[in-house]
Amino acid sequence: MRTGFNDDVIGAAKHLFAEKAEDVYVINVSHLTIVADYFILASGRSDVHVKSLCDEISKYMHDKGYRLLRMEGYREGRWIVIDYGDILIHIFHKREREFYGLERLWVDGNNYRVITDADMQTGVVQ
Repeated sequence: MRTGFNDDVIGAAKHLFAEKAEDVYVINVSHLTIVADYFILASGRSDVHVKSLCDEISKYMHDKGYRLLRMEGYREGRWIVIDYGDILIHIFHKREREFYGLERLWVDGNNYRVITDADMQTGVVQ
């Protein structure tokens, strides 16, 4: 089980926030599932925004050396899941995010972090 959050996960979440994603959460799920160590959850305001966030984070992760294993939901742009092995990135349209409420399922005490404006002031997004 990993504790805390690694710099790549926080960097990816900050990148989404910088691209105007809303409600950006990083959740350490390593003690709850074998599927991944981290989930990043983010919301977009429209289908186009959700797809744009997906495009931006995919380029970011590629540039960081991560290999895309699988992506689902891009065509619809309502809930896109991007699989990088230990990191699963979920980008939702706001309505889907509210309906499915993954935070309620996976947040377990202090295993999460919400990215805010204050985080953006603590370092430059890479």
